[in-house]
Amino acid sequence: MARVLILVVLLGQVALAQNEVIPPIELKVGEGNLDTSLRLLILLTILALAPSILIMTTSFIRIVVVLSVLRQALGVPQVPPNQVIVSLALFLTFFIMKPVFENINTNALQPYMKEQISDQEFFNRVTGSLKGFMLKQTRKDTVEVFMEVAKLKKEEREKIRKPSDIPLSILIPAFMVSELTTAFEIVFLLYIPFLIVDIVVASILISMGIIMIPPQIISLPFKIMLFVLANGWELVVLSLVRSYQ
Repeated sequence: MARVLILVVLLGQVALAQNEVIPPIELKVGEGNLDTSLRLLILLTILALAPSILIMTTSFIRIVVVLSVLRQALGVPQVPPNQVIVSLALFLTFFIMKPVFENINTNALQPYMKEQISDQEFFNRVTGSLKGFMLKQTRKDTVEVFMEVAKLKKEEREKIRKPSDIPLSILIPAFMVSELTTAFEIVFLLYIPFLIVDIVVASILISMGIIMIPPQIISLPFKIMLFVLANGWELVVLSLVRSYQ
């Protein structure tokens, strides 16, 4: 028992000595700039949420949905694998978002690294560039729906005098819903030719009295051949890229 008490006393003295050596961390905000410790905390938080931010504010949603459902239309739900679909969607996202990222780098990141603008101004410029991209792809009726659901106060509504004044808490979900809607519209157009092939093959098999063989087995090679001969992947990728131009 005595040894335990001595150990506790020694540990207490070590802790007190460490408290005297380690300076206290203070979080200060002044002139629009944050303390270094708070900046580090925000940076780590952003890095942890980077995949979610990439999904919520870029063209990734539309691309990955179209490519994923395209496999279902072809009749090969596991080919290409998910890793290939996500990788292709990521590279197409960076290709489409390149002007936005360049604008952020030129007008926000470089001045901020040179300490020409404050933290608040840096955040405003980054969100302004992302808002400009999202507003072009967001449907007005979807924004109005989320404005009604948010139940903004009168003072908050008066502040929204132009589209760029819409808060991110409303714009981001409206953008995501608009992207999903557009993606399903594209998928509907892609499904039609493959559906016609399935119907034709099923009609031929029924007319020949072959009802034991599933039509999907016979139509699969024809759909793949039709897709390859028409340069389907190039057409789909070009359509996705041009839909943002």
